[in-house]
Amino acid sequence: MRAVTANLFALIFLCALASVFYMWSALENRLERHKRRFPAPGGGSFHQGLPVDLSAKTFRALLAVPAAQRPHMESKQESLNHTDRTASAGSLDYHVNGDNKRSARRKGPVKLDSPVEDGIFWSEWLEDLFPVGFTEEYAQTWRERARTYRIVKLEPGCGRISNQLATFADGTKACVRYGINADQVQGETLTYYLASLLGITNLPPLILSQLNSDSEQWAAVRTRLDGLQWSGRAVVSLTEWVSNLTGVITPAPLRQESSGLHPVLEDLWNKTTAELLELMQWTDLIIFDYLTANFDRLVSNLFSLQWDSRVMERDTNNLLKTPRGDLVFIDNEAGLVHGFRVLNMWEKYHNTVLSSVCVFRKRTTQRVAELHRRRDSRKRLLELYRDSEPLSVELGFLSDEHAGVLQDRIDRLYKHILHCKSKYSQL
Repeated sequence: MRAVTANLFALIFLCALASVFYMWSALENRLERHKRRFPAPGGGSFHQGLPVDLSAKTFRALLAVPAAQRPHMESKQESLNHTDRTASAGSLDYHVNGDNKRSARRKGPVKLDSPVEDGIFWSEWLEDLFPVGFTEEYAQTWRERARTYRIVKLEPGCGRISNQLATFADGTKACVRYGINADQVQGETLTYYLASLLGITNLPPLILSQLNSDSEQWAAVRTRLDGLQWSGRAVVSLTEWVSNLTGVITPAPLRQESSGLHPVLEDLWNKTTAELLELMQWTDLIIFDYLTANFDRLVSNLFSLQWDSRVMERDTNNLLKTPRGDLVFIDNEAGLVHGFRVLNMWEKYHNTVLSSVCVFRKRTTQRVAELHRRRDSRKRLLELYRDSEPLSVELGFLSDEHAGVLQDRIDRLYKHILHCKSKYSQL
């Protein structure tokens, strides 16, 4: 009898604990979105009736905030991430290769030429208008400056409470990500360099920095660092802070009520050039998030459909847009390392997002095909990372297991592209 009673009390206790976690997850998610003013994660075209996995419901909240800091989630001091700020003095021009003539061509109607070619690829005339984003030349210049400039101010900002908004001596700013653990900084960093391998230029430039006690770069904010209780030799990432960005709503072809984004001409002819260019960037984003297994953008949106049918009608999480319409992929901490570690939890959603798209940038698929053919993604990513980042050895690289997962996802993506080509090559 005592055993039965004890088991009953244990069951009641576990149910109560689960209820607390459930309520806290919803509260934390709303608080974070309210602070950032970007209400919800984004997504692709999704099919209803997917299996419900409520065990993962609290995962994002528990991953994002250390237990000791969760009671402080209601702090209103955290500044908005990337938006609602005036441009910083001395900031570099984001579009170093932009020109007014090119911008005007973007806003006009679609040309008489087809928006797709060779069955599944965006046409070359659209590629000629495609946003240049953060070019390698621009990124290299920013990284060189950011490594030498002193940081004179740290304040809450850039999303989660574990991040800070840094101001350099020249007035420019950067988002500092300390991370709940080193995996998040590593994921953000390696995701950035994988984007470089793929030729995707939508990610702001990034450097690593170590919080050494004798570092001149951090000397002016040493008191602030002590207050944050950051480890004295921790490696943090700094990404360029870009002003005047706005939220992005999932395009209609990629919402759950749509059949997806496919190279069907009647669905594309009635769109403006600007709309097609944004869709092109979305197709790059879907490829990118699939390869990195980033669950904190499109996939979390699909997951949220279980209780929020209008999630795609609000701004997409971790995705912003410049006044010219160029998408900026921010906060990639969930990519690669964390994403691969929890892959079993999210894989069915990753596959659903990928299957929603069958039109791609030819230049991106060429990079994917090369990585598939040579099967050297680990080697090439490691070489680029070590050649570009002096602190790469300090932060570390993918495990052999995770490097194998990356190559496997490249191979799977390549097969999906071939499947689309066989399906639509006759169009």
